Amino acid sequence: MPVHTSVSSQVSRGKGIGLSLAIGSAIAFGGSGVAAKPLIEAGLDPLHVVWLRVTGAALVMLPLAVRHRALVRRRPALLAGFGLLGVAGVQAFYFASISRIPVGVALLVEYLAPALVLGWVRFVQRRPVTRAAALGVVLAVGGLACVVEVWSGLGFDALGLALALAAACCQVGYFVLSDQGSDSGDDAPDPLGVIAYGLLVGAVVLTAVARPWGMDWSVLARSAAMDGNDVPAWLLLGWIVLIATVVAYVTGVVSVRRLSPQVAGVVACLEAVIATVLAWVLLGEHLSAPQIVGGAIVLLGAFIAQSSTPAKGSGNPVAAGSPERELSARGTAA
Repeated sequence: MPVHTSVSSQVSRGKGIGLSLAIGSAIAFGGSGVAAKPLIEAGLDPLHVVWLRVTGAALVMLPLAVRHRALVRRRPALLAGFGLLGVAGVQAFYFASISRIPVGVALLVEYLAPALVLGWVRFVQRRPVTRAAALGVVLAVGGLACVVEVWSGLGFDALGLALALAAACCQVGYFVLSDQGSDSGDDAPDPLGVIAYGLLVGAVVLTAVARPWGMDWSVLARSAAMDGNDVPAWLLLGWIVLIATVVAYVTGVVSVRRLSPQVAGVVACLEAVIATVLAWVLLGEHLSAPQIVGGAIVLLGAFIAQSSTPAKGSGNPVAAGSPERELSARGTAA
């Protein structure tokens, strides 16, 4: 009896730690857009902010890449796809979108990705989806209509919305790629190794695209405005690189190993809520009551769609995806 009680206590403590880490990861991820937008408004190009974030994080996580160097031989396509789509593509489009539309709206648009994955499964792969999955898609699309206030003729910048949707499509591309190359059991790649190499690949791609040698480096020596308050630009960059990327990824991966996929999925949805609240408080980006309700519906639909995504090779219409794979794609969004 004492042994059973001790084991139960350890399991409960482990889940408690996992939940705390998952919430911390969501807070860190959710704060990236809020810290990036003032830098963009201070004069940095969105691509340059993305390059600084990805390159800085890649350098910090370089020891992990060395430790998992066998991944280069075992999974080159997965690493290239994650770096190109999950890192460079998602972040470039996301940061470009928040330069034109509110942070919370951009992130909620990205939460269409699970619904788009189900569209790919149903219409491209011609595999069945359940009624619950279809309901998730309908909820996500309907909620997004409330977020962008379609009844007022799209009150937001159309290009900004298109850029956020492009970020969601990049997430879908990585989901599809990782599903095609997924393994099970002990042969599955370590998610931290995949993230480390994805950041390296993303840094290389973004260096060619962003051409940072033309960046106005003096912006980093000045202050950036956050709703009228001046904040050192270097402090915002430090948050983006160290907290919103490195710490967020590490705590996120550790947490999903201690939690069930269902709990991890629910906590993942907190990222959009946290980003919206932080943007409201720190940037003054207020959302209307219909937009808040629509955002809640988007997250509910995204969670249903994500938890109903069929796994590769499954004959069943519904199977849970890998939470670690979902974390790596989700985390790059914010």
